[in-house]
Amino acid sequence: MSLSSPSSKHKLLIANRGEIAVRILRTAISFSQTPERPNTISTVAVYTPTDALSPHVSLANEAVSLSRAVDQLGPGQSEGNAYLNAKAILEICKEHGVTMVHPGYGFLSENAEFAKMIGEEGIIWLGPKHDVIRDMGIKHEARRIALRAGIPVVPGSEECVDSVERAVEVAKRVGFPMILKATAGGGGMGMVVCENEEELEAKLGNTIERAKTLFGDGRVFLERYFSAARHIEVQVFGDGQGKVIHFGERECSVQRRHQKVLEESPSPFCLANPGLRDKICEAAVRLCESINVCWTTQELSNSSWTRKTAQFFFLEMNTRIQVEHPVTEAVHLNLDLVRMMIEHGIAERAGRTVKLPLQPSFDDPNSLHAIEVRIYSENPFENFNPSPGVLQHVELDIEKDAPWLRIDSWISTGTTITPFYDPLLCKVIVSDTSREAVLGKLEKVLEKVKIQGPPNNVEFLLSLVRNEVFRDGKANTKFLDSFKFVPQSFTVVSGGLESTVQDYPGRSVGLGIPPSGPMDSLAFRAANILVGNPHTTEGIEIIVVPNVDFEAVFHTTSVVAVTGRELEVKIDDKVVDTWTHLVVPSGGRLLIRAPQSGTSGLRNYLAVRGGFPSIPKYLGSKSTSMGLGGYQGRSLLRGDEIALGDSQPIGAEEKEHWRVPQELVPDYPAEWVVHVLDGPQDDKEYLSPEGNAEFYGTAWKVSASSNRMGIRLEGLDSIKWARKNGGEGGSHPSNILDNGYVLGALNINGDTPVILTNEGPDMGGYICFCTVAVGDRWKLGQLSPGQYVRFKRISWHQSRRLSENCDEWLSQVVRSAKNQERGAESSVAKLSRVELDETPQDPRLLEISQGAGSGRPRAVFRQAGDGAILVEYGPMTLDFNLRARIHALETLIKSKNITGIGTFCPCIRSTVCHFDPLVVSQQGVLRALMEADNELPHQMTDMEFPGRRITFPIVLNDKWSRDAIFRYMKSTRSEASYLPSNVEYLAKNNGLEDANEALAKLVGSDWFVFGVGFYLACPFLVPVDPRCRLVGQKMNPSRTYTPRGAIGIAGVVAAIYPVESPGGYMLYGRTLPAWQTWGRGKDFTKDQPWLLQPFDQVHFEPINEEAYVELEQAFDAGRHTFPTESVTFSMKEYTSFVESIREQVATFKKVQADAVAIEERREEELLKKWLSGKRTSGNQKEVDEVTAGSTPVLSPLMASVWKIPASKERVIKTADEILVVLEAMKTEIQ
Repeated sequence: MSLSSPSSKHKLLIANRGEIAVRILRTAISFSQTPERPNTISTVAVYTPTDALSPHVSLANEAVSLSRAVDQLGPGQSEGNAYLNAKAILEICKEHGVTMVHPGYGFLSENAEFAKMIGEEGIIWLGPKHDVIRDMGIKHEARRIALRAGIPVVPGSEECVDSVERAVEVAKRVGFPMILKATAGGGGMGMVVCENEEELEAKLGNTIERAKTLFGDGRVFLERYFSAARHIEVQVFGDGQGKVIHFGERECSVQRRHQKVLEESPSPFCLANPGLRDKICEAAVRLCESINVCWTTQELSNSSWTRKTAQFFFLEMNTRIQVEHPVTEAVHLNLDLVRMMIEHGIAERAGRTVKLPLQPSFDDPNSLHAIEVRIYSENPFENFNPSPGVLQHVELDIEKDAPWLRIDSWISTGTTITPFYDPLLCKVIVSDTSREAVLGKLEKVLEKVKIQGPPNNVEFLLSLVRNEVFRDGKANTKFLDSFKFVPQSFTVVSGGLESTVQDYPGRSVGLGIPPSGPMDSLAFRAANILVGNPHTTEGIEIIVVPNVDFEAVFHTTSVVAVTGRELEVKIDDKVVDTWTHLVVPSGGRLLIRAPQSGTSGLRNYLAVRGGFPSIPKYLGSKSTSMGLGGYQGRSLLRGDEIALGDSQPIGAEEKEHWRVPQELVPDYPAEWVVHVLDGPQDDKEYLSPEGNAEFYGTAWKVSASSNRMGIRLEGLDSIKWARKNGGEGGSHPSNILDNGYVLGALNINGDTPVILTNEGPDMGGYICFCTVAVGDRWKLGQLSPGQYVRFKRISWHQSRRLSENCDEWLSQVVRSAKNQERGAESSVAKLSRVELDETPQDPRLLEISQGAGSGRPRAVFRQAGDGAILVEYGPMTLDFNLRARIHALETLIKSKNITGIGTFCPCIRSTVCHFDPLVVSQQGVLRALMEADNELPHQMTDMEFPGRRITFPIVLNDKWSRDAIFRYMKSTRSEASYLPSNVEYLAKNNGLEDANEALAKLVGSDWFVFGVGFYLACPFLVPVDPRCRLVGQKMNPSRTYTPRGAIGIAGVVAAIYPVESPGGYMLYGRTLPAWQTWGRGKDFTKDQPWLLQPFDQVHFEPINEEAYVELEQAFDAGRHTFPTESVTFSMKEYTSFVESIREQVATFKKVQADAVAIEERREEELLKKWLSGKRTSGNQKEVDEVTAGSTPVLSPLMASVWKIPASKERVIKTADEILVVLEAMKTEIQ
């Protein structure tokens, strides 16, 4: 059949989603790519907002949003109903010149009215005629048609029943048990079993009402219910001219809630009953010929039941392609039912007939055997409840190109499974010459399939195919009712205030990707030691407060340990010890509860033997961080199910209780001493001698605003600085041009100290006074709001001894856990009591003065904790020559491959060199850096750096950024120099005429990538052309919301926000982010989900908001490619360019400086006004005594009052009513 003439060009719309849409599209695409059919069929996909990133949208030639259908949804209607809007889809067909529609299965596939509407518009409907759909879709009518064709039907009512009397009369004639069926039902819904007359009387009314709700048709009929039936289907195909053939049968007896889980062909039941297959297939063909089935696939279901003989009855006809059609295709080589539907549809429209294949070629049931299993995002242990969420890792590319394996899927890593649709993820189809061989291969495939995220049924399917009843071919429709499946997992009952999956040591990527991992790594590692895990194995970091418990139910006997602060731990209501090897029995409940008062510390750790193998690694770690890693990238919630590894005890372990001796268990005091190393910036250049003494002499209070990003401290109203401002870094003395941070650095944000912890940034524009010694970092995990901390300075060598002390403590824990030796009293016995002599140090390890007349800049090498040195070049000014020198230094050091030196964190005029102090000393690294610096030329003029020029779209002064500023004004601060418009502020602050001139300058130059880091590889950009370098302050206080892809300025530096987050930069536009979480698209990979790197150049191309929305969707789906070209940055050419515009730059900077001074004065006054108003509105009356007759309410922890829902004279009726909402650690507590 030739389809190459112009009149045979067709456009196919797939009125469906998910795996069936992908499956149809792949056939349509291959149909068009054969030599005899070049470019015959183009395709159109439809989609709803949550499906915008689905593969069927990407695969189709055109994709059209069902936005109009979504807009028409009523209150409470699911988004999935948009796919049922026949009129909206028909309009899309007409607007886009569609000539064919394939409905797939579900949705509108058996909607006779929709099929009629499509046909009346002259569009080919790839399915049965609408009258066949109508007649066979009404189940009691289908029974009549089957009887007329001489096909046996299940004994039951001849008509629908609408009264109890009529229903009882039928039941007495036929006999119980009976099943009530909605005549318009389908998909296993609308069916209710009645065992006796009383049940029938009780259930009839509800069944009628539910049928009205589900299908808009309340009619029901009765059939005899065979509880141990076999469900067998026949695949048929008709040419519409009275000719029908069959492709054999398939068995679908394994079902839950009357919905299929597994299908196979041929049927084991038919194979065990010779002659039955021929009878069933002959009956199916006879029925279809009686109604003149047209060119399409038909599904004829039969119920076979046997005691001594095998009987079969007609159940229903599915007038559309079935979910399980691939199992039939798998046993007949080169059979493609979708292709046949397309070919016959086109032929019928052209007035031609396509001859059907000869029946004998499909009659042999013994040549191949195939089994299909359906993998669902559902929890088999919880009655197969759907499990929406993110698929964090998908690996289906197994047994590549194996002819015996087929996987029909629509998912990939990062796919979000929503609650709006059927939770089918994929179908696995295995074929071979025998059923035994298929079962063996299927088991191996299911063992290799990796779909990690919310619970799915893969382990359930594995248990199923290993079951002897199923392997013997004896599974019937009741099989799963008695099939016992207990997962190797635990279920979260309560997640406490916060509970996250962490592993040790976390991530080591850098580039602003947080290391994460446990805040108290010693307690975490001790818990793993107690259960016999490697130190690095993932566990759970838990924060509980009074009345907010952590509780979990274990479905398999498991070895666990709880370490950390002192609290109450129970297993099935029995109090057990912390810091002890414990066994939770199968079905046991583990409770971790905070005492009402009297203990210090903050965090606890739960280790389970074998860890959590189904939680995938993200960038090398399973740790939870900022929406990434862990379980769903978040804290654990009620109902979460965490799969376990080999968690069971061995031998007599259930009776043994290994423990860490009490003398080794750390104390958690109310006032802590934390050892720190000076620097990088607590020297006299930044901090006055008085300020230094005052800072280190203060007992700092831990703020309720602390969290895993940073521990905020309260204690001094202001810090005594050695300078008035930060120069080009900013107006506040704490400001600097952005440089790298290290974990544990004590960062000064304004006058507020914040200890940067596991989720903190790795670069920014504030100075860091000192850095917590690695050996004392564990203490940071136990600093609780309201407690106090003092900092004691020690030397680098002392810090190494502190780390060695921790290592020895862990060794003692190992020895005591294995041998039950008591820990000897020693310097390591109580880690929290260890104090070293205070040894202040100058953080400047080395300073090399500027070479007189040589052009060589000053170099300062600063101590940055145990394992890093900050290298600074030149004055605090943005200078391309200084950035080039940093780049040259890094390149030279890397080329030397010095053992122990790791990553660098470069920024404007500095870089942080990280090293492993266990491998190389601080002096060794300093010597290597100094030698490399000596090898660099005095000037960078002749240096050239390869890079890329990448084009980003940008919407200037976009609505999303304006909305972020509007939110800020409503919730945070209403008056500031930069409000109500950041763009207008930038114009004023730089002496420009208006906002348009400011925006023109911001896109008037390419931008140079000075650094990549802070958070999630956020790029720091500076315009190449100095005349376009606008400056702006940071918002004070910062915003709580910034849209992803927003671009803003602080100082002279711009940044592209990688994700939705807080922020303080002045926003002037929105572009695509340079971060792609799941590595989708040609510009990203799963191991490198970031795009930019230092010395790249960015070109911004303005677009409108509508175009941006389309590009953002393509970006998220991995379809966008950034235009990129290779370039070389020549310092000689750049220097020459800058010299040629020197006078223009000087004039621009003069005007700019004057404008900045005006705006700074204005902001100073507005800030004073805001602070004054804040103090006035924040005045609170402190109450020392409780009013007589009142009941005090105890706060579970140190926190801020966020909201007070309670009101005067309100009557509190239950303990569940919320009186006050607190805020602590960025978490609301009710």
